[in-house]
Amino acid sequence: MTEFIVQTFNGLTFAGIIFLVSSGFTLVFGVMRVTNLSHGAVFLLGGYVAYSVIGGHTGNFFYGLIAGTVAMAGLGLVVERFLLPWLHHVEMAELLATLGLVYVIDDVSLAVWGGNPLSINLPGVLGSSSHLPFRHIVYPNGRFFILGVALLVGILLYLLLHYSRIGAIIRAGVDDREMVNALGINVRRVFTGVFVLGAALAGFAGVLGAPVLGLYTGGDTNILLFALAVVVVGGLGSYEGAIVGSLIIGLIDTYGTAYFPAISYTVLFIPLVVILLVRPQGILGREAMA
Repeated sequence: MTEFIVQTFNGLTFAGIIFLVSSGFTLVFGVMRVTNLSHGAVFLLGGYVAYSVIGGHTGNFFYGLIAGTVAMAGLGLVVERFLLPWLHHVEMAELLATLGLVYVIDDVSLAVWGGNPLSINLPGVLGSSSHLPFRHIVYPNGRFFILGVALLVGILLYLLLHYSRIGAIIRAGVDDREMVNALGINVRRVFTGVFVLGAALAGFAGVLGAPVLGLYTGGDTNILLFALAVVVVGGLGSYEGAIVGSLIIGLIDTYGTAYFPAISYTVLFIPLVVILLVRPQGILGREAMA
């Protein structure tokens, strides 16, 4: 039971990290219908930027968190303003362009930070562990911090999407972009804001997840795979689906790795196949958005 409780906390922490990535991914797809394959590379690059800011300049984790988030928001702005408009919303062109961007970011990261795995350490009390008041469990404070921050960001995003004018416009854009355009709303500006938000969330997750997952070549592919699994399970374009999908994928992957390491990917992807067979649009997806 002790091991199960620890693995459950690990699964929830991992779910929080992939939620931050997949929420931005699913918002971008829901509003813009752009399948941004560079989302995982942005996640990794955000972590690398934070690593340099923390290790080479400030020594402050929170400065690195801000730097990684802002830098990736800026990258998202550049991509949305100067790359995507040239593609004229051609789906295959967008897929190939964002895939090409992955290779560019990966090569730049390899040249700047090398191929050895790197890590970011949490400061002070966050870098130590605490005794839980049951079963004498000792658990890292940093993981509780990451889980708490992911939960806070999830609540703030929910409030933004459901209780603000900007959120109403975004949700309307998900349901009917033509209607939003007909109402005189600057859809171009909405697209830019959503894409920048998605990139910022990916960069934020990259910094927040670095103490747990580390920074290494190929890490972008792994996190993108999990983000795709989340949106498939939860439903493309559904923010609530990203929450549900993250919890399901995070826990299943953690339990599978802990208890069935030889077939961990099988344990992860069999539920995906079942969900696709039973409900192709995802648990909270809708037919119109499939």
